Amino acid sequence: MKAILCHSYGPIENLTYGAIADPVAGPQEVVIKVHAAGVNFPDVLLVQGLYQSQPQFPFSPGAEVAGVVAEVGEGVSQFEKGDRVAAYLHYGGFAEKVKVPVKQCTHIPVQLSFEVASSFLVTYGTAFHALKDRAKIKPEERLAVLGAAGGVGLAAVELGHKLGADVTACASSDQKLELTRNYGANATVNYNNEDLGAALKKVGGSQGIDVVLDPVGGDLAEMAFRSLGYNGRYLVVGFTAGKIPKIALNLPLLKIASLVGVFWGRWMRMFPEEAAINHHQLVKWIASGELKPMIQRTYPLKEAVDAMLWLQERKAMGKVVIQVYNP
Repeated sequence: MKAILCHSYGPIENLTYGAIADPVAGPQEVVIKVHAAGVNFPDVLLVQGLYQSQPQFPFSPGAEVAGVVAEVGEGVSQFEKGDRVAAYLHYGGFAEKVKVPVKQCTHIPVQLSFEVASSFLVTYGTAFHALKDRAKIKPEERLAVLGAAGGVGLAAVELGHKLGADVTACASSDQKLELTRNYGANATVNYNNEDLGAALKKVGGSQGIDVVLDPVGGDLAEMAFRSLGYNGRYLVVGFTAGKIPKIALNLPLLKIASLVGVFWGRWMRMFPEEAAINHHQLVKWIASGELKPMIQRTYPLKEAVDAMLWLQERKAMGKVVIQVYNP
């Protein structure tokens, strides 16, 4: 089969398109014929050796796929050959086939295209887990989302709106902020033109912001944390800015606010039953049109490098998807 291959850590441009052996399903695994694969920022970090784990070479990046079950392993009863599925995997998705543990797979209805199905597990899964399980957000609470036009950010804006929060979208351009208004943002902040801290203080008023969702990190983090009010929750999702911020621990103490880690992938592997409940709810909302994941661009598998560069250069709004098999 064909795949995008990483032979050593380095620039994205070093990835190659080549042939490797087909995967074989082991116990409690399925092999999926991949129709589409979502592109996420951790894919960019992984091939550069900047992510938490280090796969053996050669490996394919790609953490989420959608397609059709091609083979089932021993002990698999939840899926049959021919089932339409979406799946999360740490890597391996930018390939024509991939094997995945069944606990990381989700049935998808015919109403969902493979492109849409490959674009929601990581971003909407992360945002929903962050808001529902980690922040336990309540209707009418004030939610500020940094990087609000990116994959996780835009999902958080849409989900925050659906869950009844008052959403402030924070992003680096007016074009990106216009998109967030279409997804439910009540207010917007362009942190390239405005002082983020002052803008969030104005939005939060005397009570402050209740929840900050931050997939960006970098220099904006402390300003955003300072905007929190009593019992505020700061959701640490990622560091797309490339810099891991340091926040003085007197700030959570003085503000009586919490720093809350959000590691959706690890949580999903630790608690697959709880994750499945979230994923089934998301599938239901997307299939009914209540949530509408945005796919900005699609690329063929051979051009996966260009898709990853689009993310690395901060051009992405919503999701970028790789079309692997198009019947």
